Amino acid sequence: MHHYRQVIFRMRMGQSDRAIAKSGLMGRIKCAEVRAVAERNGLLSAVPLPEDQVLGKLFESSTERAAQPSLIEPFESQVKQWWQEGICGTTIHRALNSHGFAGSYSSVRRFLQKLDKRNIRASCVLDFEPGEAAQVDFGTGPTITDVFTGEVLKTWIFVMTLCYSRHQYAELVLDQTVRTWLCSHRHAFEFFNAECVNENETRHAVN
Repeated sequence: MHHYRQVIFRMRMGQSDRAIAKSGLMGRIKCAEVRAVAERNGLLSAVPLPEDQVLGKLFESSTERAAQPSLIEPFESQVKQWWQEGICGTTIHRALNSHGFAGSYSSVRRFLQKLDKRNIRASCVLDFEPGEAAQVDFGTGPTITDVFTGEVLKTWIFVMTLCYSRHQYAELVLDQTVRTWLCSHRHAFEFFNAECVNENETRHAVN
């Protein structure tokens, strides 16, 4: 109860919730709750504060009254699943609204923040030797128009990244067939081989 007493004494001196929060005793939201309890029980006037046991019961009963079930509770398992699948908070909120959820986006955001604190994901640093591995993938490319036929074409970008040096090769393609996949690999290897040759030639010229 010592920190409650300190906060109440500061309130009696006229300090605001913001000033008390800056001191590090407690956050502004908690401070506002303490102020409400203190005002309701006449603790901000110049009277001796009650014993710790009585003071503790005042704040415990206030906490119990303030505690309310979260509106998101009936949807908790579904929200957890969506969050683990990488769905963003705003999309989750819209989906919940279609299922009868009456809460605000802020309530969804607070729930997701608690999930992040409980489920901190460990990361692992991957180390590679030169020439050991490369990462490849297709990404969405720009939509282009054929200047001769006027046909609108959807494109993809094939990207190969060397794991050690992080050098990249990128190629704009019109499909993701196996043939294109293999041809793009060949073009990437030819590109990196030419890069190595040019680099070696440069080193010899300098030496």
